[in-house]
Amino acid sequence: MTAKVRPTWWLVAAAFGLIAIAPRAQGQEPVDLELVLAVDTSGSVDAQEFALQIHGIANAFRDAEVHAALSAVGSRGIAVTLVQWAGRRQQVVAVDWMIVKDERSASTFASRVATTGRWILGETAIADALAYSTQLFQANGFDAPRRTIDISGDGVTNSGIDPDVSRDAAVATGVTINGLAIVNETPDLDQYYRDHVVGGDGAFLMIAKNYQDFSDAIRRKLIDEIRGAPMSGMPAGIDLASRERLLRE
Repeated sequence: MTAKVRPTWWLVAAAFGLIAIAPRAQGQEPVDLELVLAVDTSGSVDAQEFALQIHGIANAFRDAEVHAALSAVGSRGIAVTLVQWAGRRQQVVAVDWMIVKDERSASTFASRVATTGRWILGETAIADALAYSTQLFQANGFDAPRRTIDISGDGVTNSGIDPDVSRDAAVATGVTINGLAIVNETPDLDQYYRDHVVGGDGAFLMIAKNYQDFSDAIRRKLIDEIRGAPMSGMPAGIDLASRERLLRE
């Protein structure tokens, strides 16, 4: 059996165009957070599971606690987009960037998410999903002190390179990658996400036992991402395992 080759991350990052994000152009709109919600639509996700993910995200943006978190970060709000991803070169922006800063705009985003159909179906290429999501921060018209990719999935990579490569390249540009591991089919997926997917300043992982758990997990995760670690009571420099423990309590 041929050993899997792990290319040097900066060589692959260069191919993806992720070594550096271009300097921010003047005139970009300031927001508190730029957030990419990257949703798994690979073949392991059936139609019902896809619907549970989509409605879980939509319901999170209709939640009163999420609205309170938006109010707490100030009037600038957050810029958010929804990505669907599967195999190699299978990524698409399903809901384009928009500013969400209050109940009304959050409800508008929720409606756009709820009405998006399934665009793609394929294998599981997490590295490609991370690379694609990282590039979306370039020339999106916004300027934020925090840039976060929120990636959810129910399986390990089975196509393309290891996710570590894209993760490390993204983190090198100042991007934080948070994960939501759905462990119904792969019980140790949470450890895989810890080792290969999650990274960056204040990064954390949440676990959903199944797709029915997804809605509450994404809601709690979104609240923490909007507020940021200091506002949600997480000590500076806290390790990933401790953040997970505190989030569960």
